[in-house]
Amino acid sequence: MTVATIDIGGLNAFQFGDSPELGDRLAALVVAGRKTATCHAAVHGPLAKVGSRDVVLDGAKKPVAVLETASYTRLKFTEVTPAMAKPDGEGDLSHRFWADAHQDYFTREGTWSPDMDIYFEVFRLVEILDTSFACNAASHVGAEIAESAAKGFTALQGAA
Repeated sequence: MTVATIDIGGLNAFQFGDSPELGDRLAALVVAGRKTATCHAAVHGPLAKVGSRDVVLDGAKKPVAVLETASYTRLKFTEVTPAMAKPDGEGDLSHRFWADAHQDYFTREGTWSPDMDIYFEVFRLVEILDTSFACNAASHVGAEIAESAAKGFTALQGAA
């Protein structure tokens, strides 16, 4: 683990996903540079603002990175484009994978509706806080790609 050059004491901390495994996977996609966007159900209200910084936690709730929000937009789930889905960094980077994975997530969360609003956030990686976690990120990326291929997703260049 490295020592942060940024004081993270006053920053909001969060874990991606709804399980330790998903938290690890998505945090690894961030530190690997593959994931630069995310979204959440609008029923939770706005959770970020442009310029805000947050600490990403791994599945064990340990800090692994600092992010800064670059853009933050409220829109309908159905308005997310293939160009927006790709930087979400999940699966094969396709819009179809993004829509399926997020519908599943929002269903588990109890917020899914075909006409639901979401907040879509684009962020930048400011600092990696845990170099040992980052060293293992490539294995998570490989597993992400392999699992999406096993499910029949193969548009690795982000096609729709």
